[in-house]
This record gives sequence, C-alpha cells and structure tokens, in this order.
Amino acid sequence: MTGAEIREAFLSFYESKGHTRLPSSSLVPEDPTVLLTIAGMLQFKPVFLGQAPRKVATATTTQKCVRTNDIGNVGVTARHHTFFEMLGNFSFGDYFKEQAIKWAWELSTGVFGLPAERVWVSVYEEDAEAEAIWRDVVGVAPERIKRMGAADNFWSSGPTGPCGPCSELYYDFHPERGTQDASLEDDSRFIEFYNLVFMQLNRKPDGSLEPLAAKNIDTGMGLERMAQILQGVSNNYESDLIYPIVAKAASIAGVDYATAPPAVKTALKVIGDHTRAVTYMLSDGVTPSNTGRGYVLRRLLRRVVMKGRLLGIRDVFTPAVAEVAVALSAACDPAVQRNAQRIYDELAREEGLFVTTLERGQKQLDEYLERAAAGGKAIAGPDAFMLYDTFGFPLELTQELAEARGVEVDVAGFEAEMETQRQRSKDSRETVDLTAQAGLAALAAAVGPTAFTGYSATRGAGRVRGLMRGGVPVDSVSAGDRCEVLLDSTPFYAESGGQVGDMGVLTAGSGEAAAELAVADCQKAAGGAVFVHACEVRAGQLHVGDQVTALVDEDLRRRVRAHHTATHLLQSALKAVLGPDTCQQGSLCNFQRLRFDFNLARGMTAAEVAEVERLVNGWVAAAAPLETRVMDLAAAKAAGATAMFGEKYDDSVRVVDVPGISMELCGGTHVTNTAEIGAFKILSESGIASGIRRVEAVAGPAAVEYLNQVDGLVRGLSGQLKLKPEEVPARVSAMQAELREAAKQLADLKAQLAVAQSQALVSQAVVAPKGGKVLVAELAGGVEAKALQEAAVKLQEALGDPAAVVLASRSDDKVNFVAAFSAGAVKAGMQAGKLVGAVAKVCGGGGGGKPALAQAGGKDASKTEEALALASKMLNEGL
Repeated sequence: MTGAEIREAFLSFYESKGHTRLPSSSLVPEDPTVLLTIAGMLQFKPVFLGQAPRKVATATTTQKCVRTNDIGNVGVTARHHTFFEMLGNFSFGDYFKEQAIKWAWELSTGVFGLPAERVWVSVYEEDAEAEAIWRDVVGVAPERIKRMGAADNFWSSGPTGPCGPCSELYYDFHPERGTQDASLEDDSRFIEFYNLVFMQLNRKPDGSLEPLAAKNIDTGMGLERMAQILQGVSNNYESDLIYPIVAKAASIAGVDYATAPPAVKTALKVIGDHTRAVTYMLSDGVTPSNTGRGYVLRRLLRRVVMKGRLLGIRDVFTPAVAEVAVALSAACDPAVQRNAQRIYDELAREEGLFVTTLERGQKQLDEYLERAAAGGKAIAGPDAFMLYDTFGFPLELTQELAEARGVEVDVAGFEAEMETQRQRSKDSRETVDLTAQAGLAALAAAVGPTAFTGYSATRGAGRVRGLMRGGVPVDSVSAGDRCEVLLDSTPFYAESGGQVGDMGVLTAGSGEAAAELAVADCQKAAGGAVFVHACEVRAGQLHVGDQVTALVDEDLRRRVRAHHTATHLLQSALKAVLGPDTCQQGSLCNFQRLRFDFNLARGMTAAEVAEVERLVNGWVAAAAPLETRVMDLAAAKAAGATAMFGEKYDDSVRVVDVPGISMELCGGTHVTNTAEIGAFKILSESGIASGIRRVEAVAGPAAVEYLNQVDGLVRGLSGQLKLKPEEVPARVSAMQAELREAAKQLADLKAQLAVAQSQALVSQAVVAPKGGKVLVAELAGGVEAKALQEAAVKLQEALGDPAAVVLASRSDDKVNFVAAFSAGAVKAGMQAGKLVGAVAKVCGGGGGGKPALAQAGGKDASKTEEALALASKMLNEGL
C-alpha cells in the first residue's frame, strides 16, 4: 500500500466505526507548554482534562507533528524523524479498553493484512485486564504478549492528573528467531507501530491513584513506520512518503542513493526528513528566527543546507527539493500547496543568508586552523562550538576540514559547550504537560462556560461562579486582594484573536456593604469557554454566588474597536497594494495602537505605505456599514472569508464583513460603520524576521492624539526657527549639511594636528635586530581612528622600507590602534591585520585589515601600555 492509501485506510476504518474525521491541527499549538505540535492528542488536551466539553464522542485524525529531541538520530536509525504523521483514534468517555484493542487488531491484521503471527503486544505489567483481552478475546498467543514496566507502558500527563496504562503493537521482521528470550527492545527485529493509551486513572497530589469518572482512549500509529512495514523497505526513508524527496536531493548532488556510501545516505536522509519539517512549518506560518519555534525551523533548514554542501551542492537547492515535499502534501494538509510559492521564496532567502554566514565562518575557521597547525594543537572545543552556534558549522564539517589540514578537534570540549546550551534552552518538549495552571483549569471546568454579551452591550449582569486568589480557589475576596473572578455571563471581551481583553469595573451590593473590583484584564480558560477577569478589590467583599454588575470601560472599548476594524481594512489594503499572496503573520489590537505582521521579502517603499494609508482612509470616509453573521466554517471559507493566522475555529464561525472591502473570520469587537474609525495613520513599517514585515498604526481617538502630538512638535520647531511649518524640512536639511561640513573640517584639522604631532616621533624609531625600523607609540588627546591612520601612514613613509608603525590613542575608557607596514615588512612575513588584532585583544577588543594597513579597537584602555609592549615585541622579532 502507498503511504496515501495507508492514511486513507486508517481514517476510513474508524469512520466506519462511527468516528468523526477531523483535520490536523496546526504545527503552531494553542498550548503554551510546547513549542510545536508533538502528538496527535494535543488538540484534544482540554477535553481530556475536562476543561472543555467534547464536540464529538469519538474522533480520528492524521496529525502532522514535529519533534527535535532526537535530531541526532535522524538519518542514522531506521525510523527517527523530526517531522512525522501520527494517525490516531480517540474516545472521549465513549468506548474503552476492550473495543480499542479489538479494533486495533482488526485494523492491523484485517485492513493492513499483517500476519497475526508477526504481531507482538506489550502491556503494562499490572494491567491484567489488557493482557486477558489480548489473550482470551483477540487470541494473541501468550508467548507474544510481553509485560513491561511503567517507563515503557504507563502514560502520565504530569505529576498529577489523568494517567493510565498503555499497550503497544510491534511488528516482527524476523519470526524465524523464535519466541524464546525475545526482547521487544531489539530494534533489529521489532518495530513498534501502534500505541494504545487507556486513560483510566487520576493521580492525586499524594501520589495515590483513583479511577477517572470518564475514561478515554488516545492512540497513535506512525504513518511512516506502517509504510516501512507494508512496503517492505529497510527503513522509513525508503518509503514513498520520503524517498522521492531523498531521490531529488541525490539527483541535484549527482549521486546514486542505491550505491552511495553510508555517510552520503545519511546526509540524503537528513535532507529528506528536514525538508518535510521546514515545508510544513513554513506553511503553518513559522518563520526563521533565533528564538522559539523560529529557531527550530532555522536549525533544521541549516542542517539541510550543510548536508547539501557536504554532498558538493553549491547552488541554492532547497526550493527544488521542497517542491517534491509540497507535491506529497495534499492528503496530509491541503494548505501546503496553496502556500507553495511563499514556502519556496522563504527557503531561497534563508538559504542565501545562511550561505553568506557560512562564508564568513569559513574565514574564522581558517584562522583557527592556522593557529592550531602552527602551535601543534587541536581546535579548542569552545571555538568549534562557536563555529557551530554562530556560523552553523556542524561538528562533522569542522572535523572534516581540520583533518585535511592535519589538525584535530577537541570533541569533548565541544560536547561540553553543547550540553551547556541544551540546559539553557530545549528545542521542544517531548511530553505534553496537562497539569499547567491546573488549579485555574479545574475551577474553570467546574463552573462551566461563560456567556459573552459584549457584542451588543458594555454593561451586563452576572453571577459569581468562582473566585481564585494566589492560584487557589476561595469562597470570598476582600479589599486589597488581587484575584480572578469567573462569572456565568459577562460583557467583558477576553483576549483572543490579537485583541486585548477589556478593562472596567465589577460592582456588587449597595451601601456600606458594596463591593467594587477594578478589572485589569480578561483572559480565556478551559479551551476558551470560560472568561477569567483579573481584578483588584477596591472596596468591600465579594462572595461566590453574588450577583454583580459588569461595566466595561466604554472609552477603551471604543479605541480597541477602531483599531480592530482598521486592522481588517489594513489587511485588505496590503493585499491590494502588494498582491493577493500577502498573508497575515500575527497582529495586536490594544487601546494605544495596532500592529500587523505580514509576509514580504523586502521593505515597503514610501509610495506603497502612502497608498495603503490612502486606501484605508478612503474606506473610512466611505462610511461603509459592517455586517456580522454566524456561518458554517466551510461556507464562510467558500465565500472568501480570510482566516486569522494561528487561530483555531469551531465548525460555526462569526464572519465580519465590510461588503466589497474585507471579509474575515473574527470573534473580536468592531465598529458598526467604518466612519466610526475617524482616521488612520501608519506610524512605522519595519522588518521583524526574515521575510516578515510589521506595520504599526493608530486609528480613531489614538490617531487624533498622535496627530495632535506631531502638530505640537512641528509648531514648537517652527517657533524656535521662526519659520512657517512648511519651511521646517528645508531648513533642517540645510542645518544638517552645515553640520556635516563643520564636522568634516574639524576632522581634517584633527588629522593635520595628529600628523604634525606624530612627526616628532620619527626620532623615536628603533632599528630591529633584522634591520627594519620599528616605531610603537601612543598619541595623546583622543585622536580619532581616521586621523590616527593618516598619521601612521605618514610616519611609515618617513621611516622608509622596511618599516612598521603601530600607533595608539585613548578616548575615555576605549583605545584605538593602527598598524602601517611598508612593502618590505609585508614581504618579510609581517601582516598588519593579524598583528593589530592580537594587540587589541589585550585590551578586550579586536579588529583587522589588510597586510599593509589595519586598525582595531579595545574596550579597556588601562591595558594600552601592555598592548603596545606586545606590539613592540612582535615587530622586533619579525623585523
């Protein structure tokens, strides 16, 4: 069976058993405890925890996942990956252990046709029930059922919370070896392909276990592993899910995979695996950066490029390889093909940037190699790690290049530095923490969903369903307490979709017993169903069960509404000016301003910014009415509604439509007519990551405040300069030109003074042992680098050939160095760049330049004499 047929067979099988087929969730999870989606169950976490009601009783999915905790094993073992598809079937309090086991067996042996005698089963050592089902109901031979400990066969969500035993199915590649002393941990014989988790227990804070009221099923089958089994290949990489990508890379490199040596095969496998990962990550909106999931993406892509270079590929190749991954993606995630061009553009851009970085790193490596070769030493571990961490040089490349020069690498030192980095920052989590913020989650689940009334009103009544203080549920709060308040109904908007939560007041009771709470924020819990008001009690007491009046700050709501609707108009304007492929990459709408992130490989021109601003203000002036309606998700997308980056939508969605201008899926608060926005002004347009730009702007009252502020500044300048406002720019330009000319004249005078001062130093030159003239001196008065360089050149010319001059000059705590060498000095083997760099290091700095002329700087001027002594010593030895 092909990989596509395996995927469809799994999903269709469980659909025939009454499961609802659901789409894969994004690789960018809503769960803040993980960087990337790492398991099929992640999108169902709130349901498993009881934080959100189940929408279906049973479900089946194929989930795209990325894990990097075993990145070193990718391409080395037969089945380690960073990107993989996890097929799963889930029960939320519906069927349980026996049915899950029976269906797993029917699917494996019936649908997929695995010989029963080749399927082995593991069970948790204390789960006699599962063992009995496998043995007595399914009919698996007892000798092919293995009991295993908690490390392998007991799943826990964390120190407390849902947990339960697992049962795993293994395929036997070598049944001829018999059953006696067989170990399921023998990777040369067995491969685990299906894991069944029986979520039946709850671990209490004291460590004891109690049965869960609603028992759940969470399973996972690795698509790549099943493809290896059914296609009869020796490893996952040679299945039709990955091998076409590997073959494309081999073709570009001009090698034959079948006859390639192991190291070449490993490199090709890494390219195949990592290309899948970066393709899907880019499609889901992840962009290369130096932090978080962006760093994971950048690291994976750089490994692809490095493996390609080790194979001899020198041209940009990642887009061509990604084309194959995109072609294979349709059944897993149709959005990948729609985002194809953006993926290729980002890959080409990032690969080009990395190659430039590599070339700079090559120069650094050459210095390390030269130093190590001259001193008969190895490249130090920290230096090798710096090449890896700063320039992307993997250890194996450094070793290969060092070996060609007869130099070793301190691998132990490198590994020590690597371990330090691992402790500072993990790439991603291997397990899903279901216990984060457990106290609030449990309370939110207990009180039930909050009714939101804020679309039509900023004032409403509600009853207190729960209170939290210091992370602990309480029955009441008093004046001075900071707390979280959960109501059954509220007009307060809870932060989501890029819009911040409302602020305002909660009041309860009357007279002296009245309670008043300032609401500083409103957030969502329990999968978004419960609104949590972050409050400070100003007066009185509030109890669970009290009736409250909720008052949203109308001025702040008005400001954020203007910003949110303006953001929708901004996105339409950007698409109109920059092209329809412009996609949102993030947004924020608060009371002060809005920001909007979008994909663009270059900066916007001033004309483009002006045109976007003109379009938005034109739509504002048109007084277009907004229409909001609730629609089926599929119908909304078919109508052309734009989905917001990173958001997860229910089957029923709210559509905000500005007819003929903008249509978006959005749960935020908005104006009723674009004229209410009043004005729109772009403050800035800048780059925030490779291929990602950001527009910051103001609208409504915030725009008026900004324009008043600018007007005040212009009026102030006009008064000081005694000019009309429109004359200020020309006068400022003239003043800048005058300042530049004065600065130039001052620099010329300083240079002339430095040269004149330095001429008195000619008599201080000494003759080195080999006959060359050497002058090492310090010029007083904080001479600037350019003037110092001119003085050094004049002195060197005055001394003749061969001659070498090193000058220093301090300014505050810093010091500048310049070295000027004659042609004869250079011919004798002296290099100004290397010498001045070594001298500056004494003062905590660095620098370099050409063999005849170079400059450097130091951060610690107190060591200037020591640095000049080193310069004198090196010059006397060389000349």
